[in-house]
Amino acid sequence: MDEVQQAQSVLGYSELRRLEHTHAHCTPSLMERAGCAAAQYALELLASHAGCVLVLAGPGNNGGDAYVLARELLQRGVNVVLASLAEPASLPSDAAQAHASWLAAGGQVFPDFIGRQWSLVVDGLFGIGLKRPIEGMYAEWIARVNAMTCPVLALDVPSGLDAENGRVVGPVVQASHTASFIALKPGLLTLDGPDHCGELRLFDLGLKTEGLGGQTIAPACFAKSLQPRPHNVHKGSFGSAGIIGGAAGMTGAGILAARAALRLGAGKVLLGLLEAPGFTFDPQYPELMLRQPGDLHLLATALAIGPGLGVSDAASQHLRRAMAFSGPVVLDADALNLLAENPALQTLLTQRQPGSVMTPHPAEAARLARTSVAEVQADRVDCAVELAARFKACVVLKGCGSIVATPEGRWYINTSGNSGMATAGMGDVLTGLILALLAQRWTPAQATLAAVHLHGVAADRLVATGQGPVGLCAGETIDAARAVFNTWLKS
Repeated sequence: MDEVQQAQSVLGYSELRRLEHTHAHCTPSLMERAGCAAAQYALELLASHAGCVLVLAGPGNNGGDAYVLARELLQRGVNVVLASLAEPASLPSDAAQAHASWLAAGGQVFPDFIGRQWSLVVDGLFGIGLKRPIEGMYAEWIARVNAMTCPVLALDVPSGLDAENGRVVGPVVQASHTASFIALKPGLLTLDGPDHCGELRLFDLGLKTEGLGGQTIAPACFAKSLQPRPHNVHKGSFGSAGIIGGAAGMTGAGILAARAALRLGAGKVLLGLLEAPGFTFDPQYPELMLRQPGDLHLLATALAIGPGLGVSDAASQHLRRAMAFSGPVVLDADALNLLAENPALQTLLTQRQPGSVMTPHPAEAARLARTSVAEVQADRVDCAVELAARFKACVVLKGCGSIVATPEGRWYINTSGNSGMATAGMGDVLTGLILALLAQRWTPAQATLAAVHLHGVAADRLVATGQGPVGLCAGETIDAARAVFNTWLKS
């Protein structure tokens, strides 16, 4: 998905159903609005291409949207072939009306479609309510559609994709475009969703969704903190960022985090490596200040602990001291693993007042939640929200479509970033970016949202210039993030 400046609403199944129930008798109906909006999108995709459009209509309301779309295209002179296996008598009432309207407009319903050249295929088979693998003839149809080379427009969600969590458990349509109605769905944005939905277009159908569910992350989410720097400042104005980590064989993790914090504007960056380094300064970044890890809680105004920390007794001692730190703390990597094994440390974390940020990947989240990685991935939003509430911290559940959750129950899905970020050190850079903003007195929520989105946009900019995704290195995103951040400040 391209970077956008405004956040978009993201609603789960129950929230969408409540909203649809509230507007069940609106005029025109939500199905009419959805089908007409998607028809306009289809016309854009057809552009000057002549040919025939194949519309696949399923047995539910998603099929009803498809009937409306097909009718609108037919009335505009488009050659439309509509295929459906559904019995008209078994259709829901709104879908039955849409079916009758299609027939009244001169349309026909075919029980199958032949192998011909299509200009566009519209997937209206199954929508957000599907919770089982698609089987039988519908599965065969999906296989045939996925073998085609023309654009494929999915209505609301590609058939076979779980709209709640992005899981694929059977045949699923590989869409090139998806028209999402009312609000985006979590499953379009996380886990397997981005690999199947193609280009996303949201049609709100005139409904207001502010304050419901979650939203995507965009600069608008943290705009109040994106203020240009005044002239009359000094290094103390932007805080002292401290990083504790870098045990034997893992010093690079701490260095990456420290370099990221420096490049994103922390006034001073203090690096406490657990393994005594064989150097007295970083020759590439001599501005970094090497200190004893135990001294950082007295010198820093914001602290990060975890990158390359290890799980030694010394690491546990540093983590315990970090729980008593007077400023905000970022917990990453082995700090999270140690925390998961120690209920006393968990209690100390929940009692911290200055604010905390946790950045688990799915395996770390599973340890913290006392469950499996599969269960975490089965509902990434709920997992992040539960961890944030339990530990009274902002939580970033990393992965495709990273989830940010706040202790108050707000949640966000990040849409920036790419597969090039699946490499060692990216999490350390993210920790440094969050830390830098905390040192500059951003709130934990604002710092987390901005850093997560910024990191992804930086990686996207690098890929756009040919520096990835294959072979993209974590350290390369640091300077790119600085450039993007300064562009935001200017705009």
